[in-house]
Amino acid sequence: MSTPDDAAVTWLTQDAFDRLSRELESLIANRPAMAQEINDRREEGDLKENGGYHAAREEQGKQEGRIAQLQTLLRSAKVGEAPASDGVAGPGMVVEVRFDGDDEVESFLIGSREEAETAGIEVYSAASPLGKALTGASEGATVEYETPTGKTLKVTLVSAKPFAG
Repeated sequence: MSTPDDAAVTWLTQDAFDRLSRELESLIANRPAMAQEINDRREEGDLKENGGYHAAREEQGKQEGRIAQLQTLLRSAKVGEAPASDGVAGPGMVVEVRFDGDDEVESFLIGSREEAETAGIEVYSAASPLGKALTGASEGATVEYETPTGKTLKVTLVSAKPFAG
């Protein structure tokens, strides 16, 4: 049974954690340059008609949002090895599933969107409808989940193995 705290934990490989940490450091290191850019644009004159100033402020807002996002993500990240192979779907596991009425098996990692860049495999968040439905399911289990369009789909968990990326 998962607790509310489990949902806040994001599993990341060491590579992804290091890459995101470097991005965060870079964004923080860029704060003085961004502040200087805004100051330089402010000195260009009337702020109401100063597109450069407004663009710089907007960029600063995006960077600050990303900094906050990365700080939260990295603070709650579980880094390192994937879970032990026990045939149960969950974060850090590569699952093979078969959708009801389809003969093909599809594979994906249950993990963080941030993992997608380094995983080399499609990634579904554990918080997504499909990720939630599969988390805790054992191999052979069939689960149902509701798509964002309101359609209910059935999917069978064929296998669950630790991500080895």
